Parts: sequence; C-alpha cells; structure tokens
Amino acid sequence: MLAPLSHLRNAAAVPLRVLKSPIPSRTRFAYVHIYAYNHARTRRPYSKNSAPPQVGTTTPVPDDFSPPSSTTSSPFYFEAGYALYAKRPSRPFPPPFLSLPSHSFSEPLSTHHRSRDRRTYVDGEMIRGVTNGDDAVLVSERFIAANDGVGAWGTRERGHAALWSRLIIHFWALEIERSEEATPNPVSALQTAYERTKAATSDPNEWFGTTTACSALLSSAPSPSASPSDPPSDPSCPTQPLHPTLSITQLGDSQVLVVRPRTKAVIFKTVEQWHWFDCPRQLGTNSPDTPTQNAVLDIIDIEEDDVVLAMTDGVVDNLWEHEIVTNVLDSMTRWAGGNTESENESGKEPAEYTYADGMRYVAQELVNAARVIAEDPFAESPYMEKAIDEGLSIEGGM
Repeated sequence: MLAPLSHLRNAAAVPLRVLKSPIPSRTRFAYVHIYAYNHARTRRPYSKNSAPPQVGTTTPVPDDFSPPSSTTSSPFYFEAGYALYAKRPSRPFPPPFLSLPSHSFSEPLSTHHRSRDRRTYVDGEMIRGVTNGDDAVLVSERFIAANDGVGAWGTRERGHAALWSRLIIHFWALEIERSEEATPNPVSALQTAYERTKAATSDPNEWFGTTTACSALLSSAPSPSASPSDPPSDPSCPTQPLHPTLSITQLGDSQVLVVRPRTKAVIFKTVEQWHWFDCPRQLGTNSPDTPTQNAVLDIIDIEEDDVVLAMTDGVVDNLWEHEIVTNVLDSMTRWAGGNTESENESGKEPAEYTYADGMRYVAQELVNAARVIAEDPFAESPYMEKAIDEGLSIEGGM
C-alpha cells in the first residue's frame, strides 16, 4: 500500500547561487532556501498550531566533524542560507533516537550526559540535518538535500514519517561524505541510506513511514576550453581549468530548477514522478519504489552566478515556475541594493553581511510567498490546476 500526500503536505526548496572567490579558485554556492510546509487537508492552513519560522545557513554537524579531505573534495562549495516553516511542530523522535530525561539520582548531574542531550542519535552518531514538520533538510558545503515525509503516516500506529525522512537524509549525507570518489554516485548512496533506514526502524525499534527525496551534489569537471593535451584533471590542483557540475537526484514529486540570472531563463528542470495523482514515488514502508530502480540522476554543467533550486511540493503546488523565478531574482536584486524591509535579527552591520546572509533573505522571501498562497482558501494554485485536470473540485493553496 502506498500513502498519498493528501493528509499532510510538506515542502522544501533549495536555491543556490554560484559565486567566484579569490585564488585558490573556490566557487561559492549560495544555498538560498529550504522550505518545509505542512498541510492538513482536513484543516485549513491558517491553523493556530503553526510553528515559528526557522532560518539558518548550514545545518548542524557533530562537534568532532571534519570536512572531506582535499583529495576527494571539489574546489567549489556551497555558501548557504535556508528558511523553514511548518504548519505545526514536528513530532518528537522516539527512543532510542532521542534519549529520555533521566529520573535517576545516581546519574551524573552534567549537561554533557546523554540523558540531558536533546540531540537525536542513531548508531551512536548525531543525526544530520533538520526536521521541519514531516520534512527533513540538510545543507553542507557540497551536498544539499530535501526529503518530503508523507504526513498520512501520522494517523497510523507507529507511523513516523519525520523519522524516516530524517534518517534517510542522515545516512545519505554520511555516504556522500565518506566516499573516496571525487564525485560519489548519489543514487548508490541513497540506496545504502534507504537500506540503513529500514534496518534502523526494524524490530525492536519498529517505525513506519515514507518519504520522497531530492538532492544536488556539487562537483567539478574540466572546462570545455581545456586543451586535449592538458594533463588529466585533478580537482585538488587549482591551476587546471575546472567548472562546477551538479549531480541532481530525484525520487518523487520534488523538483529541481536551475536558473541563469543573466538570461533570466530556466536551463534545467526535473520531471515529477507519480504512481497516480497525489501519490508520488516514495521510499519506505510498503512502497515498491527503490533508489536503484526509480531514482533519476541528472549530471549538468553550471556556471558562476547560476541559481539552483531544489523544492518539494509545498513550493511547486503553491507557486508557478515563473513566480518562483521572479521571486528569487527580485529578492536577490533587493538584497544587493540594500532595499530590504527585513529586520536585522543577526545584529550585524551591513558591511559584515555575507553571501549566506543574502541567500537566507531570499529563502525567507520565497517561504513567505508560498505561505501566502497556502493560507488563502480562494487562491489559484498549481495544485488546484492539477486537481481540476483530474476532475476534482479543489480550490485554494495547499
């Protein structure tokens, strides 16, 4: 049995800007946005249970985390900002993924003790990424991902879509980080993550759920202008001409767009995968889908100042493609010109702002635009248009 997305709608969107930094050549990708929005079909989106928005730059990593070695990492990296919004707070993770507060007087009275550690763990490691509703998102220097957990599992006994989406994104990131290949295969990594998630949620810690998945892995390749007589390309050598590439993975109804600001054109877009209307391909309990059989991998060349957006249905069901592109480009222009009305919550002086701060602003603006439509019961939306095409009478945002 597959779980449709009709009961709880999650979304995540990830725009990235490619920038050039001084020698050694490192292209800074600005991960502008991860957006997660939960929609309950039986309750209108203007419910009072909305969780406060979250913003940030990169998602947390363990205290002892060390980046991949220079021999396997690309000379390019993401410079990131993200914004999150959930209609209602995420469900707590169950033990053993989250340790319960101690009630024993014999345990050490230390904030470093695991009984007081509120971070989530699996196999002795801190779970990577951030949970938002039933979604999970992850942002690192070269890998970003957004998983859309299927909220219908919240009505089932031992159903926990948020756990499934977060564990898959965690194991996925670990496989990418620990690969010795200059450009890891993200589909193979996702397959391993899926298998490890199934093992982690089996007896005696059995939990059910499904999730869609999308990601973008940043790497590099020899520039087309390089001479055939040049020595073989070595990503660790900054003297060789390289350009950034993206390995884009999708399983389900998420969408990745690549926008070129200098032409204001979409140069790449993924295709949604469905079993039937409102039931996308998904990984997890009772689903026949697997990464090896069903995930789609596209490897594309990009250039400086391109913007990459990875989005789940909470964005693309509320905003049409041209609205997303216009919103992102207009927000980037406002930030560059200092014409923003947002409060300075970081306490920084204007001269202290980074590209990540700008992308975080762009992310929040995209969240706000999608949220306006989602909370309007009479708005016209892409989801409404799809529903009408299926002969269903649905109006408003999702």
